[in-house]
Amino acid sequence: MAGFANTLHMEVNTVTCQEAERMVTPYINDNLSGEEVDAFLHHLETCKNCQEELEIYFMVDVGLKQLDRDSGAFDIAGALKERIEDSYARVGRLRTLKTLSYAVRTLAAMAVAVTVLLQFRIWLWP
Repeated sequence: MAGFANTLHMEVNTVTCQEAERMVTPYINDNLSGEEVDAFLHHLETCKNCQEELEIYFMVDVGLKQLDRDSGAFDIAGALKERIEDSYARVGRLRTLKTLSYAVRTLAAMAVAVTVLLQFRIWLWP
């Protein structure tokens, strides 16, 4: 049973600080794939420097957008926290979909194998 649990465990690609820094702006602009967001968030959990980098870029980006809209009352830190929580939820949904996809493909393969075995039984033992 432990082998099955390990099979379903999704490996997170690790990224370096340099790669994470290149992902900051695409993350803010929602231009990363689900797997990239997963790797980026995984890196942020352990890297204080990249967390600070994201906070700085996010504050500048949101601040400039506020200046363009002439709206000054906005919780930038709260917005970043909400964005990160939304990203975790999105990654969780993607992992669930991958697991479900894996299960469906496995069941389909098993159904084909059983069908073939039953057909052989009919041919060989009439």
